[in-house]
Amino acid sequence: MYRFLLTPRWWGINLFVVLAIPFCVFMGTWQLGRFEDRMQTHQKAEERPAPGTRTPEPLDELLPVSTETSGRPAVATGSYADQFLVPGRKLDDRDGFYVLDLLRTDTGKALPVVRGWMAGTPGSTAVPAAPAGEVTVTGDLQASENSGTNGVDLSGGLPKGQLGMISAASLVNLVPYDVYDAWVTLPGPEAGGTDGGLKPVPAAAAQGSGLDLKAFQNLGYTGEWFVFGGFVLFMWFRLLRREAEAARDVQLGLAADAD
Repeated sequence: MYRFLLTPRWWGINLFVVLAIPFCVFMGTWQLGRFEDRMQTHQKAEERPAPGTRTPEPLDELLPVSTETSGRPAVATGSYADQFLVPGRKLDDRDGFYVLDLLRTDTGKALPVVRGWMAGTPGSTAVPAAPAGEVTVTGDLQASENSGTNGVDLSGGLPKGQLGMISAASLVNLVPYDVYDAWVTLPGPEAGGTDGGLKPVPAAAAQGSGLDLKAFQNLGYTGEWFVFGGFVLFMWFRLLRREAEAARDVQLGLAADAD
């Protein structure tokens, strides 16, 4: 009754099932592993001490920025040079902009320093000047922004002195010196500077260290792959049963032999 399993058609069906089910299991397991990795990364991020409680370290010792060094207090010494305003940034659900100054260090490279946030729009609000002379800043280290960062303006056409994205790539054509591929945000007012309405910008969690939508997408894909594998097995069993019943009916003379 099961001689039909030796036909070329069933060889093809069986080969598909033998390959499809392990593939679905592999992909489901891989997606589950991705979700577990994100869970562990999130747990480690939650267990890290708050940035303000950690000992500041020299900037160069914390680079390049990683999930381990993001948010760590970094120390750099230099003199402030060019200033840029970063529009379209929110703080406590209020619209405003960042005040960013480039700190020229002894290495010749400049470190973008977000000195604070101000309400309003650039150009309509007086911005306090950065401290003059050599200064030492301690700020929470952040990775360069990208197109997926909240608040980034990629439309272009911003007025002179404004910046849509805080990154070395966006600054390379605006200043005649090298810029670190990182930035820091100051947790409080600077010594020798004036507050002038500036409010500290809290350090953001490193990308990939939180339970974001992508993490739960991985979990959803895990279920989809396992369900698809089960569906393949179910359809194979159903087709096998239908073929077996048809072969039995032919043997009993209840149906004509299709061959």
